[in-house]
Amino acid sequence: MDDQSRVDWRPWGEAAFVEAERSDRPLLLSLTATWCDHCHEMDRETYAVESIARTIDERFVPVRVDVDRRPRVRDRYNMGGFPSTVFLSPDGSLLTGAGYLGPDGMEQVVERVGTMWDEEGREAGRIPRALAGEEPPSGELSEAIETGMLVALTDAYDEVVGGWGDGPKFPLPEALEFALARDRSMATRSLDAVSANLLDDHEGGFHRFAGEPDWSGLRHEKLLDTNAALVRAFSNAYLATGREEYRLPAERTIEYLTTTLWTGDAFAASQAPGDPEAYTAAATDREAATEPPVDRTVLAGPNALAVEALLTYGAYTDDERARQYAERALDTIRESLLDGGEVVRYREPTRKGGHDGGEADPPPWRTDTESPRLLLADQARVCRALLAARSVLGSDTVAPAREVADRTIEALREGESFLDGPREGEGLLDRPLRPLEGNVWMADACLDLATLAGDDRYREVARETLSAFAGASDRLGPEAAGYAAAVARLTGDRLVIRVGTDAGSDLHRAAFRLADHEKLVVPRADVESDTAVVEYGDRVAEPATTPAELESRVSALFE
Repeated sequence: MDDQSRVDWRPWGEAAFVEAERSDRPLLLSLTATWCDHCHEMDRETYAVESIARTIDERFVPVRVDVDRRPRVRDRYNMGGFPSTVFLSPDGSLLTGAGYLGPDGMEQVVERVGTMWDEEGREAGRIPRALAGEEPPSGELSEAIETGMLVALTDAYDEVVGGWGDGPKFPLPEALEFALARDRSMATRSLDAVSANLLDDHEGGFHRFAGEPDWSGLRHEKLLDTNAALVRAFSNAYLATGREEYRLPAERTIEYLTTTLWTGDAFAASQAPGDPEAYTAAATDREAATEPPVDRTVLAGPNALAVEALLTYGAYTDDERARQYAERALDTIRESLLDGGEVVRYREPTRKGGHDGGEADPPPWRTDTESPRLLLADQARVCRALLAARSVLGSDTVAPAREVADRTIEALREGESFLDGPREGEGLLDRPLRPLEGNVWMADACLDLATLAGDDRYREVARETLSAFAGASDRLGPEAAGYAAAVARLTGDRLVIRVGTDAGSDLHRAAFRLADHEKLVVPRADVESDTAVVEYGDRVAEPATTPAELESRVSALFE
């Protein structure tokens, strides 16, 4: 984080664990993020105290990890937010942990952990339950999963201010999209709340979340993945309603992504919060305020999600700029972050202006310069971006999508579900973790790939993957709405429109404008030239030759 820290941080890697083993010292793992104000504050207030830094360096092996660059470390050791201050045995097992610690708190914890280590040694370490090796509870896939999620959303819905839950308010883009197709009123009320409270009207882009149930207490950082997911959600809301109040937040956010977060050939990872008082200042004062710093690291998964989101918006609006930026970012992913079906997590920051400006020196807090690869979430998102390019642009991207999917299945599938990454690495990285979200994204990608590649093998992978979590479906809340949506697409009747023209034709454009954001559009399909064929489950409509006929065919199937 800040160079004000006096601690001699090591990077995450074998050397730090070997040092801990040889010196018989625990590790102090600091999980941080460039956009995390409390992380910077802890550097200034705690790690900058010379006596604390000296004690840490003498009694521990201090390791710093950027959670955006190493999400697998984050997911194993996160103490509920950032910063996370985690103490580990040399074998990576967990001794104890906390969040933010001021000087007094750090002194107390350091003393307590030191005593624990002296008295119990390695016996004090434990393995978190999520890493115990148990497979998720499998079950049957049925319509009850979709129905149950709708009940869960309804129960958690805040009828007063919109959104879900009675604690901090997160935007939950996948819950918004799920509700759009099943409870329009709940979805639009929540979209209105997200737009009114999280959208930065001055600079564009969405803030990460609100700390209070009434949408107050904003956390002003802006993350690429949050913004990309909300561009897609608001684009889909515009498709469903035709209302400008949903298109405009998407457009405004795309403007933010393609200016503030644009590196020259891809999208930057995040923007820090900056001065809180600037967000309540008058417009002229806001213009004069110092722009919060941008972390220009290019993250593969969030960039792929941005590609999918911009293509979605472009498909509904004919916005050529959105499509062009999506294509450029996808080219960058394929050229610098994709290697033989394996996605590389990140590329180092470049100076403003991208490659033309040359590579920048890493900021002083950077201790981690070797990117992990083959992470489930990145693999799934890149596969989905490639398939979106096939559907929206007609690009020849099915083959690389298959390569990514096949490599993911080969390397990360154990049993009927996927691990978050390879079973290798330091600490607890060799312990199996089966994240629901990443599995859902991969299953979704496989569903589309089955249709676009004409290979039912991928559909079976999707079925097995979703079934692997079905036994816990009755315990899932709004944050897992994407799971229920994927199950519905697999088990129900999904709208597929095969168009016998190139992408961009009137028929192709009309297919995307039909108000079902869960459909799949296939340009240059194996159907009669200049026609579109609508499929809904086992039902197939007569070919349509005009946009009006296409709309009529779809309406007839739903009657």
